[in-house]
Amino acid sequence: MSDRREFRDLAPPERAREVVEDLAIDPDPERVPLSDARGRVLAERVDATLDVPGFDRASMDGYAVRAADTVGASEVDPVELSVAGAVHAGEEPDVTVREGVAAEISTGAVMPPGADAVVIVERTDETEAGVAVRTAVTPGENVLVAGADIAAGARALGPGTELTAREIGLLSALGVDSVPVRGRPRVGIISTGDELVRPGEPVDSDAGEIYDVNSYTVAAGVEAAGGEPVVYPHAGDDFEEMERVLHEAADDCDLVLSSGSTSASAVDVIYRVIEERGDLRLHGVAIKPGKPMLVGTIGESAYVGLPGYPVSALTIFRTFVAPRLRSAAGLAEPRTATVTGEMAVRERSQDGRHRLVPVGLVETATGETLVYPVDKGSGATTSLVEADGTVTVDADTDYLAVGEHVEVRLFSPSVRPPTLLGVGEADPRLSELLDRLERPRYLPVGTREATRRLEAGIPDVAVVSGPDAVPEAATVLGSWEREWGLIVDPQAAVSGLDDLVDSDVGFVNREQGSGLRASFDAALDALAADRGEEPATIRHAVDGYELTTKGHESPARRVRSGAADAGLGLASTAVDLDLGFVPLGTETVTVLAHPDRTEKPSVERLRELLETDTE
Repeated sequence: MSDRREFRDLAPPERAREVVEDLAIDPDPERVPLSDARGRVLAERVDATLDVPGFDRASMDGYAVRAADTVGASEVDPVELSVAGAVHAGEEPDVTVREGVAAEISTGAVMPPGADAVVIVERTDETEAGVAVRTAVTPGENVLVAGADIAAGARALGPGTELTAREIGLLSALGVDSVPVRGRPRVGIISTGDELVRPGEPVDSDAGEIYDVNSYTVAAGVEAAGGEPVVYPHAGDDFEEMERVLHEAADDCDLVLSSGSTSASAVDVIYRVIEERGDLRLHGVAIKPGKPMLVGTIGESAYVGLPGYPVSALTIFRTFVAPRLRSAAGLAEPRTATVTGEMAVRERSQDGRHRLVPVGLVETATGETLVYPVDKGSGATTSLVEADGTVTVDADTDYLAVGEHVEVRLFSPSVRPPTLLGVGEADPRLSELLDRLERPRYLPVGTREATRRLEAGIPDVAVVSGPDAVPEAATVLGSWEREWGLIVDPQAAVSGLDDLVDSDVGFVNREQGSGLRASFDAALDALAADRGEEPATIRHAVDGYELTTKGHESPARRVRSGAADAGLGLASTAVDLDLGFVPLGTETVTVLAHPDRTEKPSVERLRELLETDTE
């Protein structure tokens, strides 16, 4: 019998929060140079040890005077004073202002002895005898007296103050070169799994290897939450190696975060490390995504095990770990950024778990916000950027109805809906058009799904191709032609569809629902008709017909790697990848707009670009 660890008693989210909050990860305060203090939190009060400014100084360019000498001065009856000299910023005055005397002065300069006010230069005129003052001033006018900004002994900043550019400016004015701040929790980050490879290193997809996503996304999240991330070398699924890395991290960090190896699998060993060497306090939480979650300790260090799938890992981190890190670093909870919108489609929820549904936002032509689910699975890293936030769905909610108002918790206050939401075919020319728009979002879901979503009222535009691709209830913005056919190894003996059917040729197809696949199927059906055979027979004869790929370049890349002799693709792709090409036809790529969104500025801009490029 295999040794499997099942999640039987899933903790409710509230209990998981309590367990994480109880983790001891608060570091000791430290002193840092002022140059490194931005974003840190003061651990102690800072008092002013000197006056700011430290001297009476002019706040305007003009003349330093005795206010009593300007009494009665006006535009029609100015007072004339002699000028003893000039005082500039950064120098000690070498003149004295006596009765009937003024001194020219620059902004920021020390007030000379005897002067108690400044007349701005615009209210004076130079004369042969000195200066004519055309306005009366009062003592202290246009003068910043010593300590007016902050006086010595005053409370400058209190503990718990987050240091931004403003506070650093004040500390600089006080001559402070280092400050006592709350410590940043040191967080060890370990990604587990034999299949993981660090970005920048070669990956063997045939062996099931994938790039390590979690180390870098979690490290970025730790830093944003006030922690100090420490990324440790990748650990596989070997018990002894994983134990060694976990203990190394625990000896050096306040908190250890691992991702992966927390699910119910015979190769997942982290839970055994925690049980045998530490204290396992929680194993599993009733939330989706993110059920696999461990919380405990390893020696003196706290430990949280995150799920392996990137979306799940980041969801658990944001929901439970980030708030605890901010608390330990002394940072306030960020201002909650939420928007309210209407569900564009029905979203079912029947698994009895608290759900955080990733959603995207799109605005209508009238500025209303529509909300649509972005559910590509926890393993899809593109969900991290295609979604704008989450909608919370309670465990006892069966579904969210079309038109139902929901609150979306944005991933950050800076999140904005895309100016244009497009779906449909992937195409090199389309990519160039999108580059010329401001903040578009495009989801390459294929023609069939694009048509369905457009009819459901979700996207602004849908890009379709293939036979009979244009639905009636849509507005055509523009179109272009693209050449398609077989992308082949230059050494392969493939000259047309007949070779796919009659010869031993390995082929890679596109997924059902893409316009290119529809054009290819139509060509095979025409070949079957010419031969007097059933379409199913012809398709069955193609070696690899059922071997489908999603990306428009994927078949070509299979060919280039030697995994196939031919693949379905575009002429432009063959040129880009330096492969052979057998043309089979052309198809029209059409850009469709939702009828109610044609006046949206981004849609109008796309129409203009299409018309310009067509001319």
